[in-house]
Amino acid sequence: MTATVPTETTPDARLDELFAPVFARIAEGALQREHDRALAFDEVRALKEVRFGALRVPVEFGGYGASVRQLFRQLIALAAAESNLPQALRVHWWFVEEQLLAEPGPERERWLRAAADGTLVGNAISEPGVGAIDRYQTTLTPDGSTDGALRLNGTKYYSTGSLYADHIIVAADQAGERVAVLVDADAEGITQHDDWDGFGQRLTASGTTEFSDVLVPGDRVLGPGYGTPGRTYGTSYLQLVQLAVLAGIAQRATDDVSAWVRERTRSYTHAAADLPKDDPLVQQVIGRLSSAAYAARTIVLDIADQLDVILAGDSEDADLLDRVEFDVARAQAAVIPTVLDATTQLFEVGGASITSEALRLDRHWRNARTISVHNPLIHKLRTVGDHVLNGSELPYAWSAGKR
Repeated sequence: MTATVPTETTPDARLDELFAPVFARIAEGALQREHDRALAFDEVRALKEVRFGALRVPVEFGGYGASVRQLFRQLIALAAAESNLPQALRVHWWFVEEQLLAEPGPERERWLRAAADGTLVGNAISEPGVGAIDRYQTTLTPDGSTDGALRLNGTKYYSTGSLYADHIIVAADQAGERVAVLVDADAEGITQHDDWDGFGQRLTASGTTEFSDVLVPGDRVLGPGYGTPGRTYGTSYLQLVQLAVLAGIAQRATDDVSAWVRERTRSYTHAAADLPKDDPLVQQVIGRLSSAAYAARTIVLDIADQLDVILAGDSEDADLLDRVEFDVARAQAAVIPTVLDATTQLFEVGGASITSEALRLDRHWRNARTISVHNPLIHKLRTVGDHVLNGSELPYAWSAGKR
């Protein structure tokens, strides 16, 4: 399908002017939120006030008309301020792209204008237990009424961002077919839990969501569900958000550790300099951190450029889709180990005091480690190798569950 290309865009300088102050305020409270495990409701509200979710919405509908590259440039900056938030908003960006690719009409305009007004979309896709390798256990069935309404029943886990969202995209089974359904987050019959217990990315609102006889109007069925076989830009796009988070984490780790080293006066009898900031070994660690941030950012923006070409042209071009899917899988193998290594080595710049709970510098590694297990790298590397050696097709469907 050919996208409707925005005819007007907002320059990067203007986007920075709008969002950088908000990101700075978000960054100020990141450490305390980590201490308190306080979900970022106020921070999401601040992003809604500046219509951050409207970055890709065309100017004619009230958005900023940003390119994919511009979007990911801002996502990296937001991740440096608070790594939980780009991940929490991950499916929102995909939802906006789907509207951009849809045929012009009232429904498309309705949702684009909603995004321009600040509406955010979360997700409830993954399921516990049997899951969705073969079929979602969450079901969409006829209500029996004459207006075509349906009922949604099931339980989802990893409902990332849903507690921050106005609407939730739910993956369900409808008469043996995978479908995506859009429900209001406050609809009767929806119960959300903040029970995500991972050691990192704790504030992504990735807990359990229960749906009990939730009424779904017929026009809220969006079409084929996530994980439907076949080529799609969506898998590379969603994976790229994770890599943007890693780029932001590396940048924040660089900033935090550099600030700590600059103020440090304690050193060791066998150190190469009186002050840590002048010690070449400490400088090397900071150099590694900075290089990891640069490499991750560069790779993310390169793939964003590819997605710009696809989404501004033919989003069903098999060669272009295969190329970006292949590249984002390879990018995982470049970005993940680089950032994990750098956020581990950062502790070498100081003694026991750098492990202080007051600093929580371990959160950078924990967050990076947690975001990196999405779509595990070991499986992606195998598919890359199989593609290189045997020309095997790339696996676009990422459903998880018991076989």
